[in-house]
Amino acid sequence: MPDAPERAARLAIEMRDAVAALAPAWKRKGHVLGFGVGLAQGYATMGAIGFLDRFEYTAIGAVVNLAARLCGEAEDREILTSTRLAAAIGDVVEFDELGERTLRGMSRPVAVVNLRALRS
Repeated sequence: MPDAPERAARLAIEMRDAVAALAPAWKRKGHVLGFGVGLAQGYATMGAIGFLDRFEYTAIGAVVNLAARLCGEAEDREILTSTRLAAAIGDVVEFDELGERTLRGMSRPVAVVNLRALRS
C-alpha cells in the first residue's frame, strides 16, 4: 500500500479526535479518558507465532518495538512518531519536533515528532 504512512496518520488523528469528543461525557460519569499513540515505519516480520497448541498472529521487529515505546511515552492527545515517518507524511500533516528521547530498548536516542493535525 503506497500511502500506508498517510493512512496511519489520518487514522490516528481521527481516533484521537473521536476519543476527545467522548471524554466529556465519560468525565461526567467519573471516568477519565486519555488517548496517546505511537507510530513508526519500517520492516517487521508478521505471521503466526507460537507452538502447536497456541498460535497467535503478531508482528515482531525493531519497528514494532519503536512504535510500542513511542506509545508508552505519548501523553493524552499526543501522536508520537519518528522523524522517518514524519518525513514521509510531512506534506499532509502538521507536526511539532520534540527533540531526542531515550527509549527503553533502543541503543540510541530517537528524534521524536508529535503529529498535531491534518493540513488543510
